Amino acid sequence: PPLTHGSLAGPQIVVSVYGPDFFGNDVVRGYGAVHVPFTPGRHTRTIPMFVPESTSRLQKFTSWFTGRRPEFTDPRVVAQGEGREVTRVRSQGFVTISFNVV
Repeated sequence: PPLTHGSLAGPQIVVSVYGPDFFGNDVVRGYGAVHVPFTPGRHTRTIPMFVPESTSRLQKFTSWFTGRRPEFTDPRVVAQGEGREVTRVRSQGFVTISFNVV
């Protein structure tokens, strides 16, 4: 089930990946979030990444021309998913993270 605000699901790690575009500008390559495991031991999680997309051709062209792509300014949007259902996003690969919990 989707998480709701105030949920007792535990802490999360929010990942933001950046890299250079064709013009050498640092742009967002993907966002993702994963819950931190509570049980002791080594845990590996694969995080599906996504990026926000422009909604019109004019916005897409302007983003490409200026080198500025849509970004989330608040990491809580990634962690909670609130507001993301009205934001167009595109799947953008995966990040694998390992936890060593004591």
